[in-house]
Amino acid sequence: MTTISLFNTPTRKKEKFTPIYEGKVGLYTCGPTVYNYAHIGNLRTYIFEDVLKRVLMYNGYEVRHVMNITDVGHLTGDRDMGEDKLEAGARREGKSAWEIAAFYTRAFESDMQKLNLLAPTVWCRATDAIPEQIELIRTLEKKGYTYRTSDGIYFDTSRFAGYTKLSHQNLDELQEGARVEKNPEKRNATDFALWKFSPEGVKRQMEWDSPWGTGFPGWHVECSAMSMKFLGDQLDIHCGGTDHIDVHHTNEIAQSEAATGKPFFNYWMHGAFLIIAGGKKMAKSEGNFLTLDATFTDRSIEPLVYRFAAFQTHYRKPMEYSEEAVEAAHNGLQHLRNQVRQLMDQASDDAGRIDPGFRTRFTARINDDLNMPRALAAVQVLLKSDLSPSDKLATVLDFDRVLGLDLDRIGEPGKLPEEIQTLAEQRKAAREAKSWAESDRLRDAIEEKGYVVQDTKEGMKVFKP
Repeated sequence: MTTISLFNTPTRKKEKFTPIYEGKVGLYTCGPTVYNYAHIGNLRTYIFEDVLKRVLMYNGYEVRHVMNITDVGHLTGDRDMGEDKLEAGARREGKSAWEIAAFYTRAFESDMQKLNLLAPTVWCRATDAIPEQIELIRTLEKKGYTYRTSDGIYFDTSRFAGYTKLSHQNLDELQEGARVEKNPEKRNATDFALWKFSPEGVKRQMEWDSPWGTGFPGWHVECSAMSMKFLGDQLDIHCGGTDHIDVHHTNEIAQSEAATGKPFFNYWMHGAFLIIAGGKKMAKSEGNFLTLDATFTDRSIEPLVYRFAAFQTHYRKPMEYSEEAVEAAHNGLQHLRNQVRQLMDQASDDAGRIDPGFRTRFTARINDDLNMPRALAAVQVLLKSDLSPSDKLATVLDFDRVLGLDLDRIGEPGKLPEEIQTLAEQRKAAREAKSWAESDRLRDAIEEKGYVVQDTKEGMKVFKP
């Protein structure tokens, strides 16, 4: 197989990817905490992970992809303080925590479909793996890594020598309580909860019996338990956002390796933030998050425009959100589809041939740590080349296995809605009358409603991209 180079967070450099088992990859991606909608900053990470999966598959690997759904145990504080986000969401909306989890899980799955993200091999909910989480905590307890406080069972990070090997943090400089209240019972600022007790006199909606008392698992323990349950020893790549490096993923590594005595995933990959005006990251805690529907769908902007926009910036670099960037991505995607549409019109009846030279060039770029900006540039070089329309079409559709832009579904337009058909007829009349300003106005009106207008030698074509 062709060499793939991936940036590995622990070593802070690109490394040749070598799976544990030849031809197979175990991939774990941290999924959503389903107490609210995912924002487009979250979704940027899922787009990067989808590209990674597609690149691995494009290179011939069989990928077993596990994604968790956090439906319990993720607290509002960075260091295991505060309220469970699901319980808070339930109170906010006047529903049960289970209803909240189900609703926002469906919303996330809908976002995935709109962005053309491939579904994981295994969806796993934290609440479906409580026994495995309890067993992992019991193992850590037997090995002497835990201690009890009034509010839960904690992992003693001072017992794990390699605690900062992912984050490279200086523990002497870490100050607990920068954003949340300190816990005076913790032995070390970095210690984290494995099991939290239900508050005395309070009946939580989500709680379970355990050897230590009634309560619920900590956020970090679920990913360790579920990745080992569903991937076994096929622990190749673990992904998430850069905000997971210092706490969540660092804690996963500590508890997992303490329990098993074995390395926990060989490659750790992290996507950078989406930033907005003022340079702030997009976050629910900041109250500045934008959802996919509110930002795109509800404004008649196709969600795949956001996928295309994400390809303009390398996944390890911050991506800036702006209306100008959205407009540029919309125009860029439409231009690409128009180019492919023209190839479909021009191509001969034969299927065409995937050009090996252009495929090699494209593969080299995606295999260089998922360099999508350079991959898109390679697509444009292909489309402007001297290859036959049939070969260009076959090659670009092959590339779309990674791009995921549904270029093969452009096709001929189906029946248009009455409103669009009326606008199209008015534009046709304007063109016949050589009323070019009116023709342009009607084109804009049609495109604002999410349709593509294309003038060809056979006449005007209007279709849904």
